[in-house]
Amino acid sequence: MSDKVRSIPRPLVKTNQWVIVISALLTLAFGQGWFLIIPLLAGISGIVFKYNPVMNIAKYFLKKKPHEYIPEDWEQQQFNQKIAVICLAGGLISFLAGWNTVGYVFTIMVATAAFVAILGFCIGCFIHYQWKMFKYRKAIKS
Repeated sequence: MSDKVRSIPRPLVKTNQWVIVISALLTLAFGQGWFLIIPLLAGISGIVFKYNPVMNIAKYFLKKKPHEYIPEDWEQQQFNQKIAVICLAGGLISFLAGWNTVGYVFTIMVATAAFVAILGFCIGCFIHYQWKMFKYRKAIKS
């Protein structure tokens, strides 16, 4: 990889977060886990293939060039997406298995995290930072 830091324009990240929130709200309103499939598949695609279809479609609606927006760190977004995928998959699988209470818990967690991130505090970023600090402290002790 080059010296250039990989980033994602903030509006694309926000769009992805809104898709998660809306899908989760539809799931909570109708009690159907199927609404979680779109953000789940988009998230898996983003992690595995480095191509998130939600963000790719959203980039056609950007009014400025991508580099003119506030950048979000690509590595951090990958970490956040992994957390979201775990919660989305946990919710969907739980609903399919008939474990509705567990499905609601996972769905509420991912919706809350995405909505709080939209408002400006990234829970995944906080967790990622704490993890990196833990690893750093552990490395300097040894």
